[in-house]
Amino acid sequence: MKLRYLLLLLMILSFSSIFIGVKQLSPLDLFHLNKNEMQILYISRIPRMVSIVLAGMSLSICGLIMQQLTRNKFVSPTTAGTMEWARLGVIIAILLFSSASIVVKMLFAFVFALFGSFLFVKILERIKFKDTVFIPLVGLMLGSVVSAISTFIAYQYNLIQNVNAWFEGNFSLMMQGRYELLYLSIPLVIIAYLYANRFTVAGMGESFSVNLGLHYRRVINIGLIIVAVISSVVILTVGMLPFLGLIIPNIVSLYRGDHLKNSLPHTAILGAVFVLFCDMLGRLVIYPYEISVGLMVGIIGSVIFLYLLLRRKAYAT
Repeated sequence: MKLRYLLLLLMILSFSSIFIGVKQLSPLDLFHLNKNEMQILYISRIPRMVSIVLAGMSLSICGLIMQQLTRNKFVSPTTAGTMEWARLGVIIAILLFSSASIVVKMLFAFVFALFGSFLFVKILERIKFKDTVFIPLVGLMLGSVVSAISTFIAYQYNLIQNVNAWFEGNFSLMMQGRYELLYLSIPLVIIAYLYANRFTVAGMGESFSVNLGLHYRRVINIGLIIVAVISSVVILTVGMLPFLGLIIPNIVSLYRGDHLKNSLPHTAILGAVFVLFCDMLGRLVIYPYEISVGLMVGIIGSVIFLYLLLRRKAYAT
């Protein structure tokens, strides 16, 4: 699939998503908007579309970076427990500072997500059994333990209902003043592109990277910091989007290969297209009501993930 076709599809879906909602708007209305329609467009619909694109792009790239650094196609912020660590960080921030600002929550989420990512990498270094499915299984178990701790803490302090509603992937609350934190992902995506060749070399192993003169640990740290910051930003603004960082890089690798710099633009745009499609589908299935995008991404993503697993077994035989 050529990049220009993906860009065209992204533009079509982005434009179409602006006109889907309880308040009826059509492309013809753009030429004679009244005050109420202008407020809906600029305060709600456009911020929602922008946040979907940014979240889809950034989380897909996070998955690509983690898969490259761990040399495993089934590793992502979801299967490595990074999102669960970020969630725990936000809960701790709420407990310590009841009126914590979004910046304080993000700092706690970043520190916990970064710690969780480093812990996962350290565990991988000590695992001798390097089966493709076994490694993300370790991450899922670690994430489940962290999630259980988060749930216990939230339950003890009567936060369980608020926390569950808050961290469920949902773009319905994306309005002007709530989504701007996602703009932090833009410079991080640019840094990821600039370091793409280094990430590719680092993915070949420490000894190979050192022989080529690459500072292996520094590159790994930069990659994990990018993943931790983006995961923190997305979970604070949007919530959990399961399987996104897992399936999109795998789909792109089927037709673009494993060279990160070549596949990164495709991964970013396809991730945005996928989340846009899931969000639009969630708004239309039971219109005028809405199914959260986290649920839609989880359902469709799990089906694609099962297909990738079965495909792997088929090629193995």
